[in-house]
Amino acid sequence: MYWTSLDNWIVLTGFLAAAACALPGCYLVLRRMSLMGDAISHAVLPGLAGGFLLMVYLQDSAALRDGWPWLAGVVERLDARNPFVMLAGAVVAGLLTALLTQWIHKFGRVESTAAMGIVFTSLFALGIILIRQAADSVDLDPDCVLYGSIELTPVDTWLVFGIDMPRAVVINGFMLMINVLFITLFYKELKISSFDPDLATTQGIHAGLMHYLLMAIVAATTVAAFESVGSILVIAMVVVPAATAHLLTDRLGVMLVLSVVMAGLCAVLGHLGAISLPPLIPGGMFTDTSTAGMMAVTAGVIFMAVLLTAPRYGMLGKLAARVRLAVQIAQQDLLAMLYRMEELSRGERTALPGGHAEAALAIGPVVRWLTVSGLRRRRLITHGDSGLTLTDHGRHEARDLVRTHRLWEAYLAQYLGLLPDHLHLSAERLEHATDAHLRAALADRTGEPRTDPQGRPIPPEARRGSGA
Repeated sequence: MYWTSLDNWIVLTGFLAAAACALPGCYLVLRRMSLMGDAISHAVLPGLAGGFLLMVYLQDSAALRDGWPWLAGVVERLDARNPFVMLAGAVVAGLLTALLTQWIHKFGRVESTAAMGIVFTSLFALGIILIRQAADSVDLDPDCVLYGSIELTPVDTWLVFGIDMPRAVVINGFMLMINVLFITLFYKELKISSFDPDLATTQGIHAGLMHYLLMAIVAATTVAAFESVGSILVIAMVVVPAATAHLLTDRLGVMLVLSVVMAGLCAVLGHLGAISLPPLIPGGMFTDTSTAGMMAVTAGVIFMAVLLTAPRYGMLGKLAARVRLAVQIAQQDLLAMLYRMEELSRGERTALPGGHAEAALAIGPVVRWLTVSGLRRRRLITHGDSGLTLTDHGRHEARDLVRTHRLWEAYLAQYLGLLPDHLHLSAERLEHATDAHLRAALADRTGEPRTDPQGRPIPPEARRGSGA
């Protein structure tokens, strides 16, 4: 693997394109409009091709030269692939996509995602036809539009401040600056209209205008990234970094920053994979690959890794949370069971054989081990030869749990009129979500009863350091 200055430009181009796509992509993800990014990335093709054909027509128009010679001179000096023409056509096509989707959804009684599918497939097909027509007249490669040509971006340069820079770097960098400026100026408006359009309207924010401005930004960003990652792969840069960042945080500002970080990782790791993986595959099956394609693959790999390991929303994190909750409930149930056993033995210390806990609490061996070991580590129980017994500190904890349970039974019977045989299960669910303040409120509301509806004594509030 050889790394040259050209690789630096390729990675920079990929980062700028991916970051520019990721910022508006965050708002599409939050609005649950990720498919709209896909729709616009495909539907802007007729705007792109239409801009090419319009420039070709104007450059060849004799009427324009005769009627408006000054305008003809301006047009002749412009390249048919002028990026501003491309952006203008893309913005028009992007807004048309949003308007047609909204119109079909509203008046055609079609589900919103189905309306997007109707619009973008139709416009995409029209764009392919126009591109094929334009390819005979101008320097337009359909494969470049569809798949990108990020490896060739260092060849086409502009002189900027005395430095030869790839045109794609300038265009994507300019688009990234526009997106940052747009989000900075309208951060509050975009945030409120994304989460609650009705609230935005009541506060004087034109939610519809913000929607169409966002669609215009997405359309312009899509075209700016065409030559880098292509229209098909651009959707990965719009959606995946933003979706990955959303798995890691619920704060919009942090999500925007993380999406840019993910875009940078996709650019660097994607290009490294493109130049280093093909030689490692045995049999010579792959002699070359695309950096843009590897960027999309890298984005997917990072997303899957985060989906598995994210602290709050990751699959492993959710599994760990469920296990922690199951262990916490089992620990509380075991403490309450040991306390009730001591009640039945009139206050004498009673041991529960360790193997009986699984059957009594309906838990598996792993949860039982975590339950018992956790309680022993907190010094709430001891595990002797005769079985599990409460410590003094554990008895205080268990007394509060049983008190909470029986106060809930009293409350449910007194205020909801539940029958005695319906009280236990309801109170058992509620006791695990009750803290000391709520327990005190229950006691006050029920009038500090001494017994529950079944006639069992309600233990007094445990006092730490007072013994049993």
